[in-house]
Amino acid sequence: MTQTQKILVTGATGTVGRQVVAELLARGHDVRALTRDAARAVFPDGVEVVEGDLTEPDSLAPALEGVTGLHLITFGGAYFAPLETGPRILELARAAGVRRVTVLHGGGPSLLEDAVRADAGVDWTVLMPVEFMANSLEWAERIAASDEVGEPFVSRLSAMVHEGDIGAVAAVALTEEGHGGREYVITGPELLTVADKVATIAAARGRDIALVELTEEQAVAQWRAAGHPEDVIGFLLEAYGNTPEVGRTVVDTVQKVTGRPARTYARWAAEHADAFVAQAPVVAARSTT
Repeated sequence: MTQTQKILVTGATGTVGRQVVAELLARGHDVRALTRDAARAVFPDGVEVVEGDLTEPDSLAPALEGVTGLHLITFGGAYFAPLETGPRILELARAAGVRRVTVLHGGGPSLLEDAVRADAGVDWTVLMPVEFMANSLEWAERIAASDEVGEPFVSRLSAMVHEGDIGAVAAVALTEEGHGGREYVITGPELLTVADKVATIAAARGRDIALVELTEEQAVAQWRAAGHPEDVIGFLLEAYGNTPEVGRTVVDTVQKVTGRPARTYARWAAEHADAFVAQAPVVAARSTT
């Protein structure tokens, strides 16, 4: 049985960070969650919440005391800018006795990730997940309101991954031997088209969903209306219209690292079915007296 360890999770309120916290707790480890505003953070019982800011690395020093593992993200601050503080963060981590570090790959070059890879003082693991299943929540409001969703490139293939499996791989790498100096591409167990995903959500919520195929121009207009900046729109056009091979190739990382199969999209859809259903308005009861 793995000895109980204390792990500091940065980005702990994010989609992946919350899953890293949950997986570590489930494995019996002590978890310290870093946030810039502890008063607004909500975590399960047993999680120690501490304040700190990755853009001001010296603020992490108290949070690193007694920690054996550190989960890092590559951006920080109020505007989620790429972090340039990697070398100082790692210097503080080494001084505190941190032995293992995981870093969540941000999809492109990163000064923090470069610093982690260059550090010989810790066992580092880079987590490289493909498209998150949680991205489908972007459809929730429209599906709940109109029973339809509009997307371009509906035949594109994705090996999308359950965010819980990213957390599980991180938890193992942070607490067990044998994962230092490794890059882990993390995928789900199957290839899915947009139509496959829509049909799966429809089955999970018990109501049909119409899929409307958009042209590139219509998709761009929709993304702009949603407030996406132009660089994000350009990324989406490239990622969806010309999905790289790594994003449409199933690999068995989850099975190899955690010892169990990757979670399916059907499981994810069942877990989140309520998000895709219109919620009845709450009517206050009237007194008859």
